[in-house]
Amino acid sequence: MRAAVIDVGSNSIKLLVADRGGDGRLAEVASRTIEARISAGIGSKLPYLSPDGIARGLAAIAELNAEAERAGAGNVTAVATSAVRGASNGPEFAYEIKSATGLRLRILSGLEEADLIGRGLTTDPALASLKNFHAYDLGGGSLECLAFSGRKVRNSVSLPLGCVRLTEKFVASPGDPLGSDTEREISRQVKESLLESGFPLPVPPGFGVVGTGGTLTTIRAMVAENRGLAIETTNPMVGVNLLHEVLARVAPLGLDARRKVPGLAPERADVFPAALVTLLALAELGGFQAFHHSFRNLRWGVAAELLG
Repeated sequence: MRAAVIDVGSNSIKLLVADRGGDGRLAEVASRTIEARISAGIGSKLPYLSPDGIARGLAAIAELNAEAERAGAGNVTAVATSAVRGASNGPEFAYEIKSATGLRLRILSGLEEADLIGRGLTTDPALASLKNFHAYDLGGGSLECLAFSGRKVRNSVSLPLGCVRLTEKFVASPGDPLGSDTEREISRQVKESLLESGFPLPVPPGFGVVGTGGTLTTIRAMVAENRGLAIETTNPMVGVNLLHEVLARVAPLGLDARRKVPGLAPERADVFPAALVTLLALAELGGFQAFHHSFRNLRWGVAAELLG
């Protein structure tokens, strides 16, 4: 059976079409990402999806659904995460998707999201040797934290620390350079939330650290552009020093200049500095020096669930 997953995230809406091969491994047939940013407004006291965000989301989902059908997917599933989960009009958005495309939107709880991210990571052959590790998935609406022992999720939390949410809350003017005071406020918020969550930090000795999500993918895309490489051939180990270097490069820039940075999607340029600060605060509190980046997260977990 061939399955397709449409992941309706805060920043982007992604498609994965996958098969399970004869060796039992999941294999990608097709994938695509549309930067739809449905989540404007999730940083407010009463989170909501704006009419423009809903329209962009509906258009993207319809386009990816058609692409999945052309790829021969017999089962197309759409899932939504933090932006829709926390929005006051999330159910109305789901109803509009059903009316427009026939797809029933599955709105994941934070724990469901974390578990499916964990399942997706365990399909990554590059992580097969890791038995004990922490994994962090930073999105636009939330930060998922997972602790694996013996390749099983033993502890997980979902925290409202996504880059769109934090940008809306702390960055008064996203078009301006990121000030040092704002950087400190975001870092403080991230550290306080992590400590209050009870998630086990720092990372225990001997544990690996895996990172997923658009920010780390963007870092590798920037490296790829700079070196003239395909993103898949760049080093998956993204060091804290590299994160500091990129932040020092983009934080002083205004939004127009940030949108022209090679490898940085213009649609992410406004929230990218806050995302970098979040990852750096996490690394400082966790006491580690690098993320092992994986492209396999939520979509792959849902596909593994669909394909058995």
